[in-house]
Amino acid sequence: MNTSKKIVILGAAESGVGSAVLAQKLGMEVFVSDAGKIAEKYKKELVSRDIRFEEGSHTESEILSASEIIKSPGIPDKAPLVKKAKEQGIKIISEIEFAARYTDAKIIAITGTNGKTTTTMLTYHILQKAGMNVGLGGNVGKSFARQVAEENFDHYVLELSSFQLDGCYEFKADIGILTNITPDHLDRYEYQLQNYVDSKFRILQNQTAADAFIYCADDELTMKEIAKLNPGMQLFPFSIYKKEGMSAWVEDEQLYIQTNNQQLNMSIHDLALQGKHNLYNSMASGIASRILDIRKDVVRESFSDFENIEHRLEFVNTVHGIDFINDSKATNVNSTWYALESIQNPIVWIAGGVDKGNDYDMISELVKSRVKALVCMGVDNMKLIEAFKDVVPVIVEAGSAEEAVQAAYRLGKKGDTVLLSPCCASFDLFENYEDRGRKFKAAVRAL
Repeated sequence: MNTSKKIVILGAAESGVGSAVLAQKLGMEVFVSDAGKIAEKYKKELVSRDIRFEEGSHTESEILSASEIIKSPGIPDKAPLVKKAKEQGIKIISEIEFAARYTDAKIIAITGTNGKTTTTMLTYHILQKAGMNVGLGGNVGKSFARQVAEENFDHYVLELSSFQLDGCYEFKADIGILTNITPDHLDRYEYQLQNYVDSKFRILQNQTAADAFIYCADDELTMKEIAKLNPGMQLFPFSIYKKEGMSAWVEDEQLYIQTNNQQLNMSIHDLALQGKHNLYNSMASGIASRILDIRKDVVRESFSDFENIEHRLEFVNTVHGIDFINDSKATNVNSTWYALESIQNPIVWIAGGVDKGNDYDMISELVKSRVKALVCMGVDNMKLIEAFKDVVPVIVEAGSAEEAVQAAYRLGKKGDTVLLSPCCASFDLFENYEDRGRKFKAAVRAL
C-alpha cells in the first residue's frame, strides 16, 4: 500500500469518483475537487466512503500539494490550475492511466472520431456472448478505475476519447482499434489537425510486436500517419473497397474476416448494424474477436442480434408514414455525413447547437441530394443557415426539441424521414447529447 502518496482528483463524475474509490483502496490519501456542483449520487458515495471532497471551487493550496493529479477528460490542459500544477512538476494523468497500473487484465482499447461507441459496445457484446469475464469502461459503462478496485475481470473493452488518451503515458492496449480520424475538437488542439491526429495515435503507445493494431485502410489520415510511423506491432487493416492485404473486406455482399489464416464470412444483409459506417464497426469488432480466438459461430450470432446504442441512428417511431430517427450523438460533421448517407428516403433534417468550428462544405453535396428541409434547433443558427441557404429549399428555426419535431412533422410527408443529427454540441439548449436525444424522442411520441 502506498500511504505516502496524495492523489488529487479534479472532477467528481463517474471517472473521478471511480478513481477516488481505487486510490482509497490502495491506501493513498485522496482529495476530490470539482469546480461545479457534484451530482447527489456521487456526493453520497464520497460521504459514505469518508473521502474528502469540495465542490463549487478549487482550493489551490490543497490541489498543488498533490503527488499526482487525476484530471477529468472534460477539463482542458490550458485551465490555469492545470498549467500551474504542471509548472510545479506535478504529474497529471487520466483515470485510464491510473487504473491500468493496477490490473493485469487484457485491454481492448477503441478510439476514433466516429464509430468508437458502437464498436466498443459490439466488441463487448461478442466477448460477453463468448462467456468471457469482461468489463466495459472508458467513455461508456462504469468507471474503469472503479471496476479495477471492485471487480476481477480478465478482459476490459474500453472506449477512449482523445482527451482520455492525452492523459496516458504508460498505458498499453493489448488490442488497439482506431476507427477513423476526421477533424473534431480542434478547439482543444490549437486548431492544428496534426495535434488531434497525434492524440488519437496514442492508442499505439507502448505496444510491442506481440500486440495488435486494427485500423481502417479507407481512412486517409490514418493511412498517412501509419506510413510516417511504420509501427512495429501486428497490423490488421480493414476496408470496404479493397481485399488485398486486408484482415476484413467486403466482396459480393459478403463480409469476410481473416486472421491467423482462418476465414469467417457472412452476408452483410444478416448484420444487425446496417449502413456503410456500421460495416466498418462490425469489421473492427470482428477482427478483435477473432484475434482473441472467439468461435466463428459466436461472432456471427453476435453480429446478427446486437442492438445498437441509444442516440446513434436510433429508430424512434413512424407517424403517418414519416420515420423519426434519433442521431443526437452526432456532434460533428463527419458523424452527420454517415447519418445522411445511410438514409435513402427524402430527409427533413434537424441540426444545430454549439458549433465546434464545423466545415459544412464536406456535407454540402450530400445535403443537396438528400435533404428537402432543414430545421435549425439552437440559440444561434446563423452559421448553419448561411451554409445551407442556397442548398436546402426550406429552412426554419426552432428553440426547443418540441418545436423542432413539430416543425419537421409539418414539413414532412409519407415516405420521408425526420433525422435529428445535430452536427453540433448540445450545451446551448440541453444538458448533453443524451438529454437532447431523450427530449427529441419524447416530442416524437407526443405527436
